[in-house]
Amino acid sequence: MNKKYLFGLALAALLVWFIVDAVSQPSPQDLPGDFEEVGMFRNENNTGPIVRIYSVTVGDTTRWQEMEQYGNLMPYTKYGTTKVYFFAKGQQAPTTLQATPPHFAPTFNRHCLASYEKDVMSKVTFRKHPFR
Repeated sequence: MNKKYLFGLALAALLVWFIVDAVSQPSPQDLPGDFEEVGMFRNENNTGPIVRIYSVTVGDTTRWQEMEQYGNLMPYTKYGTTKVYFFAKGQQAPTTLQATPPHFAPTFNRHCLASYEKDVMSKVTFRKHPFR
């Protein structure tokens, strides 16, 4: 009886640990810098590579590390691509994105602070002022 009780207690503790770990994962909203997603595109192709493109505004435009970390926290699918374009809050930012480059109207290029891309081989590229 004692061994069964200890085994059950250990199993319950392990289950609680799994649940706490699952609900306490970091998310983009936890980052400082006042990030807000304003546009998103995801292709409807569920049989091939999934393409995700985001436009995000940021309140503090000097938080380059947080911008890259934001990109790292965005969904990514193996053999797919994830692109995030960052814009200053209060300035023009695209709300409509498309799959083919340019992903938004060229009039927004001068407002783009940074871009983040994770390609099909999981290579991350972060560029400050990518359209200058």
